[in-house]
Amino acid sequence: MTASKDRVTAAVLIIGDEILSGRTQDVNLNAIARYLATYGVDLCEARVVPDVEQEIVDAVNALRTKYDYLVTTGGIGPTHDDITADSVAKAFGVTAPEHPEIMAMLRERWGEPNAARRRMAHVPEGGSLVKNPVQGPPGFQKDNVFVLAGVPAIMRGMLDDVGPRLRTGAVVVATTVRVTGAGEGTIAAPLEAVAKAYPDLSIGSYPFFAPPDVYGASLVIRGRDPAQVEAAAVELEKTLADLGVTNVERLEA
Repeated sequence: MTASKDRVTAAVLIIGDEILSGRTQDVNLNAIARYLATYGVDLCEARVVPDVEQEIVDAVNALRTKYDYLVTTGGIGPTHDDITADSVAKAFGVTAPEHPEIMAMLRERWGEPNAARRRMAHVPEGGSLVKNPVQGPPGFQKDNVFVLAGVPAIMRGMLDDVGPRLRTGAVVVATTVRVTGAGEGTIAAPLEAVAKAYPDLSIGSYPFFAPPDVYGASLVIRGRDPAQVEAAAVELEKTLADLGVTNVERLEA
């Protein structure tokens, strides 16, 4: 889809050696993308960086200036490699003192917290807290950057406090033209023609195969104008029919 002044964009920064090593499988990206979509916010880029301060700083600065919003996950716990809060503060050129509200939470749970637990209270100057309804301390927002936990259940809980803070865009609608018994080589030309005719839409081809001999492609049309999405789907179906492709069905998304 082409950019417009009404489009709201976002990026995700996944932080953690455990993701890059393969020891932990990330599921947060999918959850964030789906959540943002309900607010009409397009997720445009995702990066994964290790628990290295300068890597985090560079990625935060690159992404927060390129997109309307940046959501980070991971690195806000009590261990030595949980350096996200301090790294985000460095990216903004501020310090990350202990937030009094988080310190009060920690003292209520553990008494006077040790040095490791106090790390979870670090919030960049000027940041506001993001509620954590699951367990543990909250995340935080600094300007257009939302810093959330890496644990999926906790991260999803924090997202509920992120949504109301977003500038919303027009929600993207989608329809799928599913073609069975024709490969991408057959449908490539009509698909390209429709894509050129509707430059404001995103049109993708996703092949499938089910042994022994079921194959085809799901042609997904996405856009913010429902009428335009429908018109493109109708034109694509007609073009396929003109080529003799008959096993075509329409799905909702």
